[in-house]
Amino acid sequence: MAFTPPKETNTGKVYSVTIGSGDTAVTIGGENVLPFHGFEGVVPNKPTIAFDVLDTAPVDWPDTVREVYAGVSDDPVKWAKHCVENLNAKAVALRLSSTHPDNGNRSAAEAAETVKRVLDAVSVPLIILGSNHAEKDADVLVKVAEVAKGRNCLIGKAQEANYKTVAAAAMAHGHMLVAMSELDINLSKQLNIMITQLGFNKEKVVIDPMCSALGYGLEYTYTVMERIRLAALTQNDATMQQPILGDVGMYVWKIKEVSASEEILPAWGAMKERGIGWEAQTAAALLMAGAELLIMRHPDAVAAVDAFINELM
Repeated sequence: MAFTPPKETNTGKVYSVTIGSGDTAVTIGGENVLPFHGFEGVVPNKPTIAFDVLDTAPVDWPDTVREVYAGVSDDPVKWAKHCVENLNAKAVALRLSSTHPDNGNRSAAEAAETVKRVLDAVSVPLIILGSNHAEKDADVLVKVAEVAKGRNCLIGKAQEANYKTVAAAAMAHGHMLVAMSELDINLSKQLNIMITQLGFNKEKVVIDPMCSALGYGLEYTYTVMERIRLAALTQNDATMQQPILGDVGMYVWKIKEVSASEEILPAWGAMKERGIGWEAQTAAALLMAGAELLIMRHPDAVAAVDAFINELM
């Protein structure tokens, strides 16, 4: 008698979210099983990795990752084109960090012009992120959403302090929306509910529950993402069925373990390989927790995680 392995089935399903348009558009989500459990159900779309691109030179990045973009990081257009043409990026995350009041305080009009130039230069889907200053982002992302109309971008991050303005701008100009809360499933659920109460389509939202790097609370991040995904699948909770974003690079490349030299941390091995491994391991953990979209920085880490995804798929 043939052995039939038991399978777990779920009543819920993650919404599919498409970013971009035309042949280069990417779709994330759509699964009705836990991450990579294609043997138990349907996993129609593989997770997507977007390359992190800043609108200003990344002076606070460690040399390990900054040197990879030497010659292009002084211009977001050149940087984005390099990621697409030379690194085979499937998506680009343009981070408008220079609009932060403490980091240049560039205006919304300047940010919109930068976004327009990048949109004209690359055809892959664009994730457009503010500086994470809630008040300034509310101003910047309104202008950005307008100039990006028709390109079906992923705009964010909408948070409790500015979600009404950011969501309204994304809805008015036909974009997807990143909803960010602070590592708490109840706060994430509450924000999703408030956004949909504005009339925003819940199937156009991507959840960013925030994340942390390996060694800096990754296990807590994992449990929050895991609980969000379990609520979506096993409880059929429609307020938690959006795809999940893991903003990996910005959390990994600011910790001491990826920038401290071999002289300071001799037991940790070569600094370059250490940083790449740290980003890749953090990203892999978030994928297993339920993330369908990652934002990463080092090309070697991206290649390692992409191979990991292909093997599991």
